[in-house]
Amino acid sequence: MGEPQKPARKKTTKPLEKREGDRIAKVMARRGAASRRQAEQLIAEGRVTLNGNKVSSPALNVTESDDIRIDGERLAERQGTRVWLYHKPSGKVVTESDPEGRETIFADLEAKGLPRVVTVGRLDINTEGLLLLTNDGGLKRVLELPSTGWLRRYRVRAHGRVTQAQLDKLRDGMTIEGIQYGPIEASLDRMQGGNAWINLALREGKNREVKNVLGALGLQVNRLIRVSYGPFQLGDLPVGEVSTVKSRVLADQLGKRLAEEAGVDFAAPMPAALAGRTDVAPRKMMPRDLTAPRVRRPKRQDEPEEQADRPRGKPRGRILFDDGRKPEYVEVDEGRKPGRAGGKPVEKGGRPPRPGSDRPQKSGFARAQKPRSDRDSRQGGDRPGKPRTGRPQSRPGKPR
Repeated sequence: MGEPQKPARKKTTKPLEKREGDRIAKVMARRGAASRRQAEQLIAEGRVTLNGNKVSSPALNVTESDDIRIDGERLAERQGTRVWLYHKPSGKVVTESDPEGRETIFADLEAKGLPRVVTVGRLDINTEGLLLLTNDGGLKRVLELPSTGWLRRYRVRAHGRVTQAQLDKLRDGMTIEGIQYGPIEASLDRMQGGNAWINLALREGKNREVKNVLGALGLQVNRLIRVSYGPFQLGDLPVGEVSTVKSRVLADQLGKRLAEEAGVDFAAPMPAALAGRTDVAPRKMMPRDLTAPRVRRPKRQDEPEEQADRPRGKPRGRILFDDGRKPEYVEVDEGRKPGRAGGKPVEKGGRPPRPGSDRPQKSGFARAQKPRSDRDSRQGGDRPGKPRTGRPQSRPGKPR
């Protein structure tokens, strides 16, 4: 009898060498090359290489010094986390390439000078409104998680009749064709013809959620506009335009928890906000201190001398009224002297003639040339006749 055969040993595979860094799919997503799911698909198709070797599994850690390529093209260096607001128009799909040949939003975004970006969530082809864009795949994943709980607000126009009591039932959620939809806040805005305008607020954002939920109430959605996503508002952003969220605002809105969970990076070099634009806030003008002395700027050498004869405005005159009214100020022409209402034009330096007098009127200059001694003689009583009496010309202690 032969010797008993020894049982065959089980072949064991050596565990994969642990490397420092993060998973390759996560790194690809953070650099904006693709989402994590897309990165895993690219690896499965054999289109990703690491340091010249083809990657066969997404369970591989890489570092910043590794050479990662997709279809032979090296992965771009990681840039600072940015977010853009985009007013998506109706009739365009949110995908990089459409097998049916429909228009995509990425053709417009590339024409506007945006770098490689991914969308936070998706909007149907006929849905319009606010769409968040980012160059950080890790932030995209965190903002899409239901646990993040960011509120999405929509403005809906639906054909049919509905009451507020029916819309209030959506607060408890509902199940439609085996799919459980979470609570929805809905308010009826107004009825316009055969359509109803409704405001909706939800937190999950499942595929075609608004259309399916309102369809269960007998409504047919014919227009859907997303007006906000979390703290970001659509506002008055024109259709098809892009607005950059400043890094400081983004950090404040994310908070410490979401920023750490997403692994955002504000220290790396930032990509351009938009073609020809920056996100530098405009400088604010400081209020002037009115109590401080006014400092005149030094005169330049090429500055012309100030003219002495500056153009002046028209002279103003005051009109007095006999009935107690307040005086009025009016513009007068040269050669007219302001006086009482109904005054007549007079020559410069003269006075209006008295009624019934044909004697030529002397000018003020001629009256001033009359000898003062003549007037003093009449005042002193040197002429013959009864001496003139009256109030003295001056009083003691009060000079005239």
